[in-house]
This record gives sequence, structure tokens and C-alpha cells, in this order.
Amino acid sequence: MAENILQGDTDDNEFTIGIAIAKWNSFITDELLDGALNTLKSKGISDEQILMARCPGAYELPFTARKLLDHTDGVITLGAVIRGDTPHFDYVCDAVNRGVTDLNLEGNKPVVFGVLTTDNVAQAQERAGLKGDKGNKGAEAALALIEMISLTKKFEKL
Repeated sequence: MAENILQGDTDDNEFTIGIAIAKWNSFITDELLDGALNTLKSKGISDEQILMARCPGAYELPFTARKLLDHTDGVITLGAVIRGDTPHFDYVCDAVNRGVTDLNLEGNKPVVFGVLTTDNVAQAQERAGLKGDKGNKGAEAALALIEMISLTKKFEKL
């Protein structure tokens, strides 16, 4: 690999992490949170380095993440939006995606999108590690944030 390529390191653990968790669909979001916390702890991140905030639903995640960014080096957003019979699903998914994207583009700290957007409960359960072999997307989001914080630090040293 060329030496002039910056890349984050998932073994870096000298920072604080925020986690914004939606309470709506908590039977899924609690599993995502467990996956994220287990991954962070396996990487040597202590409870004192993690600041968590619960908000009512996925729609409120960007606001909650924005508040957490003032006190952390980066934020994981965890939520689950499951399609129903109305267009509500589309509006919520679009708003959350746009909100998290805006935080990333406007700020100097990373925000990771750990929000499940599924057609049904079974798909959400699979992605939360409750069934099947899809793993836990909360754990994946935690690894992504560690890498992005590390990469951000490398940019700051340029």
C-alpha cells in the first residue's frame, strides 16, 4: 500500500464515544446497543469513555447526535425503522439519513449511521443479531466509528 494513503486504525482507543439510541423498537435497538458496547469494550474502551443518550425515536437521532458531539470525539446512531402500511417509513428514513449526513458534512467529528431500515421485523432481528447470520449492525457501527475517529485524528496532524 502506498505510504501517502491515510487510514483509520481500529486499535486506537484514546477518545470518547457518544451513542444516540432510539427508544422506539427497543427490542431491536437494545440489541444493537449491546453489540456496540461489546465491540467497544473488546477494543479497550472503558465505560467512562462512553456517553449514551436515549431519544424517543429514529427521527430524533440527528438532534441527539448533534448534542453528543459537543462532548465526544464521534457518535454512533442506533435505531430501527420498520416499514408499515403508510409512507411514514419513507419520511422517517429520509429525515434520519439526511440529518446524519448533514452532521458529517458540516462538522469535524464523525457520526456513524447505525440505523436499520427494514421491510419487516424478521429483517430487523437478523441485523440485530437475534436470528440468522447477518451479525449485529451495532457492532459494525462501533468499529466504523473507531476507525473514523482514528482517521480524523490523522487528518488533524497533517
